[in-house]
Amino acid sequence: MLDPQKIDELASFALELADTAATVTLPHFRSGLAVDNKRGNFDFDPVTAADRDSEMAIRKLILERYPDHSILGEEHGNHEGASDLTWILDPVDGTRSFISGVPLWGTLIGLNDGTKPVIGLMDQPYIGERFIGRPGGTELIRAGKALPLKVSGCTRLENALLGNTDPGMFTVDAEKAAFREISSKVRLRRFGGDCYFYCLLAAGTLDLVVESSLQPYDIQALIPVVENAGGIVTTWSGKDPQNGGQVVAAATPELHAAALEILKPAAAD
Repeated sequence: MLDPQKIDELASFALELADTAATVTLPHFRSGLAVDNKRGNFDFDPVTAADRDSEMAIRKLILERYPDHSILGEEHGNHEGASDLTWILDPVDGTRSFISGVPLWGTLIGLNDGTKPVIGLMDQPYIGERFIGRPGGTELIRAGKALPLKVSGCTRLENALLGNTDPGMFTVDAEKAAFREISSKVRLRRFGGDCYFYCLLAAGTLDLVVESSLQPYDIQALIPVVENAGGIVTTWSGKDPQNGGQVVAAATPELHAAALEILKPAAAD
C-alpha cells in the first residue's frame, strides 16, 4: 500500500506526464493530420501520430524517473518492470472525437498498485481542464486552481442524466436491449463524451454512464476519478471493472442498484 507522501509524489508526476503529452497532442488537434485504421478494411479504429508519439513521450519519462515501474499503453503495449506499480496509459482516449475536432477526448494516465488503480488523471488540454482522483478526493484543476469535486445525490433513474460514448458499442442483442431499457427510464441522454463523461459524473453534472467493449486503458484512470468523488464504478454484474468490458458508473449506491437491475441480465462476466 502506498503511503500518503508517495501518493502525492506520484500524483504530481502524473501531472508532469500530462504536460508532456499535451505538447505532442495539441499541435495535432484540428490540424488535418493523417489517420490510420488499426482494424483494416472491415471496421474503423482510428489512430494518429498524436496517439503514438504522445504515448512514447510519456513512456520515456516514466522509465527515466521510475525504471522499475511497469507500463501498459494502448499504442505500444506492455513493459514489465520489477515493481508492482503499473502506469496505465491511453494517450488520446476518444480518437474519433480528436479527428473530428471535438474537444471531448482526453489523455488518460492511471497508476495501479498491483491490486487496483489508485491514482487517475484525465487531461483535456484544449479546454484546459484536468481531473485527478486519488485517495482523499478528486479535483478539477483549471487555470491553476484546484476545485474539489463531488458526485450528485441522484438516486432514481427517472431523475438521472445518462452519458454514453456511442450506442454502437453495444454489439450483442442482450446489451442493446438493456441499454434501450435503461435509456427509456432516465430523464436525459447525452452521447459522444468518451472519457469526459466520467469526469462530468465526478463533477456532479451527469449521474450515470453506461458503456461496453472497454479495454483496461479506457477505464483504469477513470475509476479513481469517479470513486474518490463519491461515485461507484463496476461491471454490469457489479464486479471489479478494472479489466474493462461492460462498465457502469453511478453517482449513488441507489442509482447504481437501479441500473444493475436492468444491466445484470445482459452481463457478460
